[in-house]
Amino acid sequence: MIGAIVDKLTDPHFIASLLVAVAAAATVLTLAMPLVDTDTLGRRMKSVSVERERIRMREREKLSKSNTKTQLRLTPKAHIQAIVQRFNLTKWMGTEHARMQLAMAGFRGAQSEPTFLVARLALPIIFMLVAAFYLFVLGVLQYSFMIKLGVVILATYIGIKMPEVYLNNIISKRQLSIRRAFPDALDLLLICVESGMSIEHAFRKVSMEIGQQSIPMAEELTLTTAELSYLPDRRTAYENLGNRTGLDAVRAICTVLVQAEKYGTPLGTALRVVSQESRDTRMMEAEKKAAALPPKLTVPMILFFLPVLFAVIITPAVIQVRQQLHY
Repeated sequence: MIGAIVDKLTDPHFIASLLVAVAAAATVLTLAMPLVDTDTLGRRMKSVSVERERIRMREREKLSKSNTKTQLRLTPKAHIQAIVQRFNLTKWMGTEHARMQLAMAGFRGAQSEPTFLVARLALPIIFMLVAAFYLFVLGVLQYSFMIKLGVVILATYIGIKMPEVYLNNIISKRQLSIRRAFPDALDLLLICVESGMSIEHAFRKVSMEIGQQSIPMAEELTLTTAELSYLPDRRTAYENLGNRTGLDAVRAICTVLVQAEKYGTPLGTALRVVSQESRDTRMMEAEKKAAALPPKLTVPMILFFLPVLFAVIITPAVIQVRQQLHY
């Protein structure tokens, strides 16, 4: 039985068929996902409301100095928390940079950091064991011991870096969504402020309107509204918004809001200037990408377009010459 399983795992045709089946399943899943798409905006707004309740309870506890209130924040799962405490992962793997990256990726729940720490511990071990099993037990690659050891070390390194790569990918997608929707959000915020709304109501209104264009932007604005309502220092709420997004444009508007709060400068004028600068920056980035397109297309044109063009031009002439020679 074990021999049959080993033969199957080492059979190139079986591995190729398995990869084709996985690719076909992934294609079907990709095509079917839009048909079964759930209410992503509602789900994200619900998570933000949970975070808002957590902020409310934390600030009430600071004011009352009492620990008798019920925490609305979800507690980590018992087995994950046990692993974190058993290996003391928070001390030697949990850094402030990792916490900030989790916040920038949108993972703010109580289970986010323990799950990330367990993943950083488990994935290198899993990758190392799988690579060692395939190379040393099954003998898939017939190479020397040092090459196999190098492959195992490489797999372990991939397991170490995979959680960070996953976080960076999510952060990049969120920042791209926020960057695209930010000028429109600033225009809406300017309209709300000039109509006489307070900054809290303006943030709340903009978060409701901008959700159809950018869910991360709506989520961050909603969380900022909650912090403005419950934090004792409004400057902290603005700084948290800039830190969570990690974008210079958002940090600039946060600085403008802090200065307007501190010195009483007109908020509408400042928002109008920052909104125009944000749109100019987005236009310059688009022009930069358009200017960089011709050099990028040079190599594909030489490799793919020109040979086909020469074949289309020369083939009729070659056929006519061959016909003339036969006559």
